[in-house]
Amino acid sequence: MKCLHRGQMDYSSEESDIGESELDEYKDKPYEQLQAGKLKVKINGTLSCPFCAGKKKQDYKYKDLLQHASGVAKGSANRSGKQKANHLALAKYLEIDLASEMDQGQPLVVTPVIPTEEQEDMYVWPWMGIIVNLVAEEAASLHGDHFLQKFSRYKPLEVHTFLNEQEVVSEAIVTFNNDWNGFMNATEFEKAFETEHHGKKDWSAQKLHPGTSIYGWCARADDYVSRGAIGEFLRMQGKLRTISGIVQEVSRVVAKLAIKIDMTNENLDQLHYKYNEKTMSLTRMLEEKDRLHSVFVEETRNLQRYARHSVQRILEEQEKLSYELETRKRKLDNRSKELNKREAMTEPEKQKLDDERKKLASMEQRKADENVLRLVEEQKREKEDALNKILQLEKQLDAKQKLEMDIEELKGKLQVMKHLGDDDDAAVQAKMQEMTSELEEKIEDLENLV
Repeated sequence: MKCLHRGQMDYSSEESDIGESELDEYKDKPYEQLQAGKLKVKINGTLSCPFCAGKKKQDYKYKDLLQHASGVAKGSANRSGKQKANHLALAKYLEIDLASEMDQGQPLVVTPVIPTEEQEDMYVWPWMGIIVNLVAEEAASLHGDHFLQKFSRYKPLEVHTFLNEQEVVSEAIVTFNNDWNGFMNATEFEKAFETEHHGKKDWSAQKLHPGTSIYGWCARADDYVSRGAIGEFLRMQGKLRTISGIVQEVSRVVAKLAIKIDMTNENLDQLHYKYNEKTMSLTRMLEEKDRLHSVFVEETRNLQRYARHSVQRILEEQEKLSYELETRKRKLDNRSKELNKREAMTEPEKQKLDDERKKLASMEQRKADENVLRLVEEQKREKEDALNKILQLEKQLDAKQKLEMDIEELKGKLQVMKHLGDDDDAAVQAKMQEMTSELEEKIEDLENLV
C-alpha cells in the first residue's frame, strides 16, 4: 500500500491536463508504470484502481474494474484528459497483462467442452472430417447431396470430393459447423468409423490392402501438413487449433461481450431515466401553458366586462346630461313666455333675452359634447392599453414556450450523442460543441425573457 501511494503521488505531479487528441500518446507512460509495478493494481489478491485511491471502492472483480476503467476513459466532458488517459492505460493493462484474472464466475453464452488428453491434439478448425478409399468411378457418378444424406446424422454442411483420373481411389472432406455442436458431430463421425475398425489407425495399417470399405476420421495436424489435394484444401480453408485454445479465446470474447452488454444496459437505463425526466418536464411545461392560457382568458373576460361597464357609464352620463339640458330648455321657454306676456317689454330687452337664451343653450350643448368626447377618448385609450397588454403577454408566452422546447430538444440530442456517439470522431465532437454553445445561448435568452 505504501508503494501504491508513492506511485500515485509521483504520477499526479505531471502536467495538469491534456487534450482529447493526446490521449493515445499520453496513456503509454502510465501503462509502462503499471507493467513495471510502480502502480499496483493487484494488492493482497484484491484488484483496485490505482488512479482512484481513497476516492472509489477498492475491492473490484476483474469485470467490474475493466468496466470502471473503460467507463472513465470514455466518460463525459467533466472528466479531465489526464483521468481519461490514466484509465485508458488501466483498461489496456487489464486486457493484455491481467487477462488471467478474468472472473471465472461470470455467465457464458456457450458451455465449453472439457478437453481430455486426446482432445489436446491440434485439430483443423473449422471442424472437418476426411473420407478415403472412395472408388473413383463410383465417386464420380455421385453428387455431394448423396454424401450429405449418407452422413446426415452428423449434420455436415458440405462434402468436397477430390477425383483423380489417374488414381483408382478418391478422397473427400466433410465440413461441420465451427461451434461446439459441430465438434461433437465431427467426433461422433470419427467414432463411427473407429467402431467399425475403419478409423485413421486402421487406414494406416491396411493402406496397402484396404479392400473396398471407406475410412474416415477428424482432420488433425498431420493431415493439415500432408501433401496432395487434402492437405492443400485444409490449409486453404482452415487453421490448426487446440480445444483449450479455442475455449480460452471464446471465454475472453464472451467476457468482453458481457462487459459491453452491461455497459450498454447501463447506458439504456440512463437514457430511460433521461426520457422520463424530459417527459415530466414537458408535462410541467404543458401544465404551465394551460395555466397561462386560463389567465389570458380570464384577463380577456375582465377587459370585456370593463369595456361594457364603461360604455354603460358613458350612456348613462350622456342621458343625464340630455335630461339636464332639456330641463333648462323648458325653464328658458317658460321664462320667454312670461316675458312675452309683459306688454311693457321693450324690443332691446327681448333681443337680450333671446341672446341670453341662445348663449346658455350653446354653452350647455358644448359642455355635454365635451363630456361625451372625453368619455369616449378615455374608453378608447383604456381599451387600446388592454389590447396591447394582451398582445405582449401572448408574444412573451410564445417566445418562452419556443425557447423551452428548443432547450429540451437540444438537451435530448446531446444526451443521445454522448451515450451513443464515437468519442474519437472529431466531427461528432465538433457538432456536440456547437450544440452545447447553442444550448447555452438559448438558456441565457430564456433567463433574460423571464
